[in-house]
Amino acid sequence: MITTLTFTPPCGPVLGWADGDVVRATGIPYAVADRFTAPAAAPDWQEPFPATEPAPACAQVRSPFLEEVLGGAMDGLPQDEHCQRLSVTLPRDLTPGEQLPVMVWIHGGSYTTGAGDAPIMDPARLVAEQRVVVVNVTYRLGLFGYLGTGHHRPANLGLLDQIEAFRWVGRNIAAFGGDPDQVTAFGQSAGADAVAHLMATPEAPALFRRAILQSPPLGISRGRQKMNAAMAAAAEVVTAATPVEEVVALQAEVAAHAASFGLMGAMAFGTQYGHHPLPAEEEVDAAWDKVAPHIDVLIGHTTEEARFFLPTRPALLRWVRLPLLGPLVRRAVVGWVTAEVYSRAIRRFARRHVRAGGTAHTYRLSWAAPGNPYGAAHTIDLPLLFGHERTWAHTGLVAGATWEEIEAHGRQVRRLWAGFARGEPLGDAGRVPGALSYRRGARPF
Repeated sequence: MITTLTFTPPCGPVLGWADGDVVRATGIPYAVADRFTAPAAAPDWQEPFPATEPAPACAQVRSPFLEEVLGGAMDGLPQDEHCQRLSVTLPRDLTPGEQLPVMVWIHGGSYTTGAGDAPIMDPARLVAEQRVVVVNVTYRLGLFGYLGTGHHRPANLGLLDQIEAFRWVGRNIAAFGGDPDQVTAFGQSAGADAVAHLMATPEAPALFRRAILQSPPLGISRGRQKMNAAMAAAAEVVTAATPVEEVVALQAEVAAHAASFGLMGAMAFGTQYGHHPLPAEEEVDAAWDKVAPHIDVLIGHTTEEARFFLPTRPALLRWVRLPLLGPLVRRAVVGWVTAEVYSRAIRRFARRHVRAGGTAHTYRLSWAAPGNPYGAAHTIDLPLLFGHERTWAHTGLVAGATWEEIEAHGRQVRRLWAGFARGEPLGDAGRVPGALSYRRGARPF
């Protein structure tokens, strides 16, 4: 029998449910929007809202590659272009009047795939072990959320969705045992890139106090204007009346116009400078500097980010599989792409943040499943942070590791992340033995 619990936030009564060591309130609407329009806060309601179903994923293309590496990441989730929903997870043993740190998760997926309530991003372990409140946000993706001309089709709609989600948290999270003055934004890959760009908006210090940026591809976030223009021109055939399935099908054709733009084309959709709510590209550093004293940052990457993407490049795979020469080619390519897309830009971000009066720590995650071809690749942080044996044990990413090993490292990573969210000082340096090391500032490892 499911135990139902009632919450009374300002938005209206919410019916959540107990699930083992946690309580969940899932699929809560935080914003509404017509296609290609900016979001508005969801209207308040009077009747109890049954928050018992997961938030639908934004409509998207199925990815067999991601299903092989990450398992059935989207298993059981419906899809809907009107996906502006969030889910709250809190400890079951919360005491009356208790206020816990809040961690708001922005999922990754190159701004085209993923969902806040994807099973591989279940925060239950993090919440139960570390006594934090976690909010998982689902937002518009691809043509629905991250490509615009700024005129009849606004840009950055997915980013505006996320701002509305943080506003909802500030107004309502106290009713779920969360402290609205202790909010940490955290995200991985495109989700981390989104958090970084939320920090470039004037409202950022009012939305969150801390930010954890996991593998943000900041090295390909600039110089995208020509690529965006080429894609936007190709997307003119899509209108507000185009059926959802056709929009999703056309997305690949639109993204193909990014193929000639080098590494940037690997993440064709994304934030666009000079379009609300972001400043012009030449002004973004100044915008980040302005908020630096108000937002503490933990930012980092895995040691072999690019190994995740090798299977998607058949021509390169042929070289990597050559005897003797193959490992050298792989090491060189992985090292170069990891530096170009991730590590160098991450260090620059941290150095600038500190110079502007902020506090920043950089980390490097090195754990890999023994003998696994992906090594310490992009997304290897996810099973450590959101570890559940039923969703991760049979995925390609962690094949070769025992669940006991994943859990041993995962508990320490979750402790570090939650400690940062609580405001515990990280000191000058630290490590999770065999998995991760971090330092104050941006000194090379």
